[in-house]
Amino acid sequence: MRTGRWARRGLMALLLAACALLSACGAGKPDKGERGETNPSAVVVGFSQLGSESGWRIGNTASMEQAAKKWGFGLMRANANQRQEKQIAAIRSFISYQVDVIVFSPIVETGWDNVLREAKRANIPVILMDRMVDVDDDTLYTAYIGADFLAEGRRAGKFLLKKADAMGAEHLNIVEITGTEDSTPMRDRQAGFRWAIDGDERFTIIDSVTGDFLRSKGEECMRYLLDKYGAQGIDVVYSHNDEMTLGALKVLEAAGIRPGQDMVLISVDAQQEAVEALKAGKINCIVECTPDLGNSVMEMVDALTKGKQIPKRNHPVEQAFTEFDDLSDLAPRGY
Repeated sequence: MRTGRWARRGLMALLLAACALLSACGAGKPDKGERGETNPSAVVVGFSQLGSESGWRIGNTASMEQAAKKWGFGLMRANANQRQEKQIAAIRSFISYQVDVIVFSPIVETGWDNVLREAKRANIPVILMDRMVDVDDDTLYTAYIGADFLAEGRRAGKFLLKKADAMGAEHLNIVEITGTEDSTPMRDRQAGFRWAIDGDERFTIIDSVTGDFLRSKGEECMRYLLDKYGAQGIDVVYSHNDEMTLGALKVLEAAGIRPGQDMVLISVDAQQEAVEALKAGKINCIVECTPDLGNSVMEMVDALTKGKQIPKRNHPVEQAFTEFDDLSDLAPRGY
């Protein structure tokens, strides 16, 4: 690690206690967690979460907290509340406190070059979690860990192919509710889905609207789509996450439409509430995207602090749950 890091740890602990993290106030004051003042030699991870907009995101944060405790690492936490400027400020505060490793989930792909150069100059490794960045120099981050979003989109499309065959459908109109514009999951889930159904003349994507991964926005998007096309004009709803899907489902039911029957609903994440809707026949397919990344992240942190190399890209093993599966033994999701 960096020269003099451990010698500075005691001084750093006193500084943290005195400052109460004031220089991070613009980033929402990262939470000290179990910090260096009780164990000055402990590895310290700076973790910037992009928000708490969903059960998935909350579960992801919990996974990081539990894993840090398990590994005995200090965890400085900052919630960006969906604002890139707060996330950049948090990363800069981590740099100023000389954390050992920075982990963050980028809100969008672009706009990170400057702050990541600052981390590189400080010789602090950066792990991207759940989302990627688009930078000129990919040495600005050490590794990525998270879903293969292209594969998720393809799983969603492959399910629709199977569903259309089972229905004997001649033509299906699809509407898409995407995640945050310019985010990695939005781009790749969209591209993977289109790749899977490309060239099949039974399918037409008639509209794609942005729901920001929020349930409330999912409701707004579904109302807009129903007003524009009517219930008879939409056969399939492909939504990029469960929160937006659950919002859309609420609107459909209020309109007297039977989700899962009158319209095919395809979602991503597999959080518990959506899985229950799948079991009830209100959703037809959910592509898994696990938030349980904390232990894998801490394994990578441990390797980096010991001077070891880690793979640049790391993906968890994931699957899809559909109406064609026996879901009776599916374990509780935990998020």
